[in-house]
Formats: sequence, C-alpha cells, structure tokens
Amino acid sequence: MSLVRRAIAMQARVAGLRRTGGYVQSSFMTTVPSLRGAALRPSMPPVAFQRQVHARAISTGSGMPKFMLRMVRLPLYGAAGVTGLYTYTNYKLDEIKGKLGGWLGSASDSASSLFDTVSSRSNDALDGARSGFNSFWARFQSNFQQARQDEEAVEKERPDSDEQPPNPDPNSNEGLLAAAAAALGASFNSGDNQQEPENPDEVPHPQPGSSEELMLLTRKLIEVRNILKSVDHDSDQLVLPSIVVIGSQSSGKSSVLESIVGHEFLPKGNNMVTRRPIELTLIHVSPGNVPDDGIVEYGEFPGTGMGKVTDFTRIQKVLYDMNMAVSREECVSDKPIELHIHSPHVPDLSLIDLPGYVQLSSMDQPEELREKIALLCNKYIQEPNIILAVCAADVDLANSPALRASRKVDPLGRRTIGVITKMDLVPAETGAGILNNNKYPLSLGYIGVICRAPEPVNHSVFSLKRSSVVQQIQEHERSYFRENAAAYQAPSHGRNAGIAPMIGTDKLRQRLMVVLEESMGSSLSGVSNLVRTELEDASYQFKVQYNDRQITAESYVTEVMDLLKQRFKMFSHNFGKPEMRLLLKNALDDKVMDILAQIYWTDGTIMQLTELGDKRRLSPSELSPEWLHKLDASTGALTKSGIGRISTQLVANTIHAQLEQLALAEPFNYHTETAERILAFGTALLKDRFTITADQVENCVKPYKYEVELDPREWEQGRKQSEALLKTELSMCNEAYERLRSAIGSRRLRGAMEYITQLEERERQRLAARIEVNDDPEALQALAQDDQNDPTRPGFNAALLSKAREARFLQDRADILKLRMAALRSRRCKGGPDQKVFCPESFLNAVADKLTYTAVMFINIELLAEFFYQFPREIDARLGYDMTKEDMLAFARQNPAIRKHIDLQERKLKLEEVMVKLQELGRMYQDKAPHRPPTQSKWRLF
Repeated sequence: MSLVRRAIAMQARVAGLRRTGGYVQSSFMTTVPSLRGAALRPSMPPVAFQRQVHARAISTGSGMPKFMLRMVRLPLYGAAGVTGLYTYTNYKLDEIKGKLGGWLGSASDSASSLFDTVSSRSNDALDGARSGFNSFWARFQSNFQQARQDEEAVEKERPDSDEQPPNPDPNSNEGLLAAAAAALGASFNSGDNQQEPENPDEVPHPQPGSSEELMLLTRKLIEVRNILKSVDHDSDQLVLPSIVVIGSQSSGKSSVLESIVGHEFLPKGNNMVTRRPIELTLIHVSPGNVPDDGIVEYGEFPGTGMGKVTDFTRIQKVLYDMNMAVSREECVSDKPIELHIHSPHVPDLSLIDLPGYVQLSSMDQPEELREKIALLCNKYIQEPNIILAVCAADVDLANSPALRASRKVDPLGRRTIGVITKMDLVPAETGAGILNNNKYPLSLGYIGVICRAPEPVNHSVFSLKRSSVVQQIQEHERSYFRENAAAYQAPSHGRNAGIAPMIGTDKLRQRLMVVLEESMGSSLSGVSNLVRTELEDASYQFKVQYNDRQITAESYVTEVMDLLKQRFKMFSHNFGKPEMRLLLKNALDDKVMDILAQIYWTDGTIMQLTELGDKRRLSPSELSPEWLHKLDASTGALTKSGIGRISTQLVANTIHAQLEQLALAEPFNYHTETAERILAFGTALLKDRFTITADQVENCVKPYKYEVELDPREWEQGRKQSEALLKTELSMCNEAYERLRSAIGSRRLRGAMEYITQLEERERQRLAARIEVNDDPEALQALAQDDQNDPTRPGFNAALLSKAREARFLQDRADILKLRMAALRSRRCKGGPDQKVFCPESFLNAVADKLTYTAVMFINIELLAEFFYQFPREIDARLGYDMTKEDMLAFARQNPAIRKHIDLQERKLKLEEVMVKLQELGRMYQDKAPHRPPTQSKWRLF
C-alpha cells in the first residue's frame, strides 16, 4: 500500500503540469531529472526523443494523477461500502429475526430461511469485492514491474553524448512514483476499456480490439448483408452469411433465442407453431443514443407498416398469427418473416429461426411435414451461412437431428457451432465432457447454456417484485455454473488441455458476434469483387438503355396524371355543341324513320299517301280527320318520347365511352385499379348531374308536345334534310341487298324470293280455307296433308328462306324510299309548312331539328360544362394528392417498362451504397491494421 500512497501524493506535485506540442514544461521539471534533461537537449535524435517522451507520458501526461487518484479511491470506497452494507444488513437481520421470533412463532422457519439467504448473498458480495481488490492489486504489481523494466530499457537505448543526463535511480522516489502511476493506470485500463474522454463533447471512438469495435464492425456487415439481400442478383455468392438456428422441436431452440434477446417473443403452442422462417436482425442501441421518441427497446416488422412495437407480447402474437396463416395442407412455407429488434441489451447479430425437426411422425405431424421441414432447413444451412446446431444435454449427440443435418453440408464442422441446452439436467462432469468437443468435434466448438426456468420459488411477503422469466433463467444459469465452476475448468490433458469449456448465454452472445464477424469478413473479399463487377454491369446497362436518366415514382405519377388531363382536354375541345347536335340529331332521325315506318309506310297507307299527294287541287282542310290524327300521332310519338332523358343519356354514354377509352389507353392499360377509379368518379360526376339535366331539358321541350310552328326556312331545311336522310337510307338498303345477292347468288336468291311470294299467296288461300272448314277437323287434317305432299315444293332450307325474306324486305323498303323521295321533290312538298299533312317526312325532320337545338343548349350548360370543370380537379384530388410514397411506387411498378427502369436504377444505387460501405469497412480495417499482427489480417478488400 506504500506505493499507492506515493502515487496519491503525486497529485499535489503535478498540479502545474501542462502540455505544449508534445513537450512537458513546468516547475516540476527541475524536480524530476529525466524530464529536466529531456527539455535541455534540443539536439537529441528524433527516435530517442520520441521514446523518452513516450515513456514519460505514461507516468505524468494527460492528467494521469487525477485519473490515478480517482481510480484508487473507487475500489477503496467500494470495499468500504460493501463492508458497511454487510455489517448493517447483519444487524438489521438480527433485529428482524428477533422480532419475528417473538411475534410470529409459526413463521420462524421462513424468517430463518430469509436470514440465511440474505446473509449468504452478502457473504458472496463481500467475497466478490475482496476477490476484485486482490485481482486489482495483482495487476497493479505486475504492471508496476513492467513499467520499471520499460524505464530501464529506455535508459539503456539512449545514445551516448557529451551531455548525458543522470540515470534515475529505480529505487528513488521520483522513478518509483512515475512507475507506480503508470502501473496504476495500466491496471485500471486492463479492466475497463471505456475511459472518460477529455472533451465531454466528443464521442470516444471504440478502442481497437474492444467489444464496441466488434459490434460496430458487425453492425456495418449486417447493413451490407441486408442491402445485398434486397438486390436482385443471379449469383449465389453475392450474399453475406447469417446464423441459421436449427434443432429438434424439444431441444430448446426458441429458448436460446429468447435468452439472447432477453425477452419472450417467439410463438409458442402445443402443436408446431413455427411454420415460416423468421429472419431476426438484432440491432444494438447505445444507451447514449436515445431516439427522439424516447423508445430504446422495440421491434419492427419491415414491410408491414406496423411501426415500432414496444410490447414483446404483441410481437409474439403477431408472429403467431403470421405462422398460423400458413394452411394446414401447406404445412410449412419458405416465405420468411422479417423482424428487427432494437435494444441496448442485444448484440448486433443476424439470425434465422427455422421450424424444428420432427423426430417421430404422428397424425398431427405426418411424414410429409417431416420431409418439408428437412428440405426447408437444408435450403438455409447451405454455404456461406453459419449453423447454430441446438442439442439437449440429456440426449445423445449421435441422435441429434441438428448435428446430422449439419454434417451433410458441413462435414468438417468448420461453420457449425454446437449449443448444448439443459446443462442442469446432467451431472456437471458429464456436461463438461460434452463441451470438451472430443466425441463429435466442431471447429467452432460447443457452448453450454441453461435456458429453462428454475423450479418455482415460494416468494415471501418481503418480495417486492417478481423478475421476468428470462431474468430468472439467466440468474439460474449463472448460479449453476458458479456452483459447478470446478467441473468446468480447463482440462489438464487431452486435445483441449488448457482450454476451458465455453459456458453461459453471455459467452454465447460474444461467440456469435466473433464468429459472424469473422465469417462475414472472410466472405467480403469475394463479395467485393462481385459487387464491383455487378456495379459496372448495372452502370453500363443504365447508360445504354436510359442514358443515365433518373426516374422516380413521384415523377412517373405526375407524368401519367398530366397525360390523362391532356387527353381529357383534347376530348373537351373536340366534343362541344356541334358534336352533341350531330349525335342527338342522328338519334332523332332514327326515331323519325321508325315512326314513319309504323304510321305511314305500311302497305295500304303508303299508296293512299302517294295518291293524296298527287292530287294537286286537294287542300289539307279537305282531308279526313284520320289523316290529321296520323300527323298528330307521329308528332306526339317524337316529342313525348322523353327527349330530356334520351338526349342526356346519349351524351352521358358518349362521355363514359370516352372515359373508358382513356382508361384503357397506354399507360393506363397497366393500371387496372386506377382505370377503375377513373371510371368510378367520372360516372359519379355524370350521375350527379344526370337528373338535373334531364329534367331541365324536358321542361324546355315541353311546348313542342302541344304545338310546333315552322317558318318557310325551317320547312325547306327540313325537306332537304329529309330527302338526304331517305337517300342515305336507300343507299344502305341497296348495299345490304347486294351483299345478300353476292353471298347467295342471284338465281338462287331470286328463286327463294319467288317461293316466298308463292308461300304468302298460299298462306292467304289456306287462311280463307281454314275459315271455311274451321268446324270440320277432318277437312283441316286433309289440308295439312296436302301441303306436306306438294310435289312442287322446292328444297330450300330455313336459313336460305330467312335470307330471302330479308331481301324481300330490303326491296320493299327501297321501293317505298324511292317513292317518297320523288314526293319530296314534287311541287306539293315544296309548298311550305301548310303541306305537312302530305309530306310528314319534312315536318317530322324539322321538329327533330328544333328538339335537337333546344336539348343541346341546356345539356351543354347543365352537364357538359360542369363535368369538364370538375373532372380534372377530381383527378388531382383522388389520384394525385391522396397517394402515399408506397402507393406511388406500387403504381409505377405496375408498368413493365417503368418497373424495369426503376429496378435497374435501384440496383445501381444499392450497389453503389454497398461499395461505399465496403470502402468504409476497408478504411476501418486499415485503421485497425497497426493494432493487429500482420498474420491476423483477414480483410484484403482494396
């Protein structure tokens, strides 16, 4: 302890110490001969000077006296605090024990048990404090001797010169205090790698070889692995390894993962509940880097939109539901479930949990399920993945399905880690023998863990809080291995002589980090070359195909919406009053032709109408009321046919057809859902305006239902339009007749038409005969028999007769049209509106014109203008502004050409990001290289 007191006393003597560019200047230089000599020798060789400054910096530089004093006081305060706590605890327990003995005689056993437990734990704490202090004192003595030896070596290596400073006496006070300070600092640094930075604003970098550096490297490697996993590639080598956990259903595989995480989160059930691979990514969160929302420990399911899940019971429920979504017929699925867990209590690891092997087939687990699980596990345990084979200690390793499967793909055991669970179920010596790796050797070794809960404990009334199951398991594990520490010591002989078995979940975490980092590091050299090759190919393809033109989902959505609005604008410019007037007039012309055919163009009426028109001196007032009624009936059939609804429906159907055309045109033919939405809100707009428009048009044409007045100009225009309409109809009839004659043949068609005429004449005669013999059944039967036995009946089939009837109709219609066209050219029809009774074609056409103009005017105001105004705004509101980034990306990827562009662009960007991270890792290992022996260099990436 005299050395410690001397080191503490140095604090007052070095209070004026300060640094200036590597030189140490203070009044203390006059006291320490070695430092004084260093300051007075400017001609000292650089190497010797650097060595001397380095030797002195250990003992007196960087504020070491304050740091040394602080570190000396901490163990002393700790020991004093533990001693005081032990004394106070014993005192209080004695007092409690005495009171309980007087008050509750029946509870004396429980109080004694409580006292024994707390006393035992207090003794353990005191023993731990003593052991720690003894270890600290041993390290201090060892480092003190090493510091003295370094000091003597530096003095011996100094070159001879005329001005040699006096060598400090190793036994002198100054040298002794310097060596003590250096030894004390080294002793503390050997036990704790996290030193307090001089500048509190600077975040300390991880020390080389420390666990922080290992976690940082592993985290970077996992980031690279996750990016590579999202890159579409054909090469199986462009992947970084993960840790694949395999084992039988009763081996404790899930418990091992929950012990690593520190929470119960995996699905559990009586039957097999793990039916899909679970890709588990553990992300260490530093306690100092707390997110803005204050949530440090949480889980995430990427791609589901669930966000941060802080309740691990909910994570367990979500995993259970996702696994149970696999049908019983499918048994297992190879579609993985991604889960990221962020916590300060987990290391950075990439794990894959697979369904457990089925050892025995049964009704609920048939042989088919057993084979599917084996195939699924075999798919994931291929290179370069690391195999974590979980086996139970109470089962012979020869019967372990996990080890059998690993030997098939990894015969030498170079990438297999054995995890032996349930170590407390076998004697400690037996468990140590399993871990010594003699019977079934693995290059990465075996690790023994205990992941099952201890036996239930009767909690007393003094228990303040129940610890979680996982915490109880960890405490039980530490207690078990501590009690059996003698059995798990390093063997003195054999292949593992001097190597202690690996035990405990903490050791498992550390081992997994090291193995994963080494495995990923060994794969990075080949992966880096492949990434560079893939990046060059992607860059070349992107240059050739798209000229390095960047595209985003947002820009594509904007372009498509602008294209839709541009096409709709062209339609609105091309569909106005003239187009609506022509559309409605054609519909009314068809209506007029039907009315004329029903009222005037029958067999008897057409001849009477022609005869009346030929009588030039006959005035309309001299006609019979029957002809006047025919004209009123034809006009009412046109004006009272629901012009408002017909015209509005016609325009709405035209707009809807145009919308369908826009929705089916490229690129909307790739976006079926968007096309349906366009039609949906377009139809909704039309429906909203339909009733209002139809009622308005109907009200406006209502006067024409009672009286229609025409001036000579309107009559003449109607006559000309009617003549043109009949001419067009005649042309259509002639074309249809010529098509029939060309298809059937002139002679055959003429013969069929003559036969149709004979049949009609015979039908008239038969009808007259039936009337005469209607009361004589025998006469009717004889008449039918004569018709069947007619020898003159030709062999025409029903199809030919149907075509012949159609040809007869076209001929008759053509004859009527020719007759009425001649009447429209006559002087009678040119006489003006007064001749409407003799020329109903001209009158009805003029009425149709009036109805058309009136309907179009109000449809344009009430329907068309409103629709053309609202539709573009609905496009923005329902297709553009309400889409999230995910919706836009999904929309863009529906187009194959755009999807190919985006995929190649994302592939190029991801490969560039991977290369940046690989270069960063390369720089990290270059910085790490001076601290690593040359033979241990693993990554030669660049």
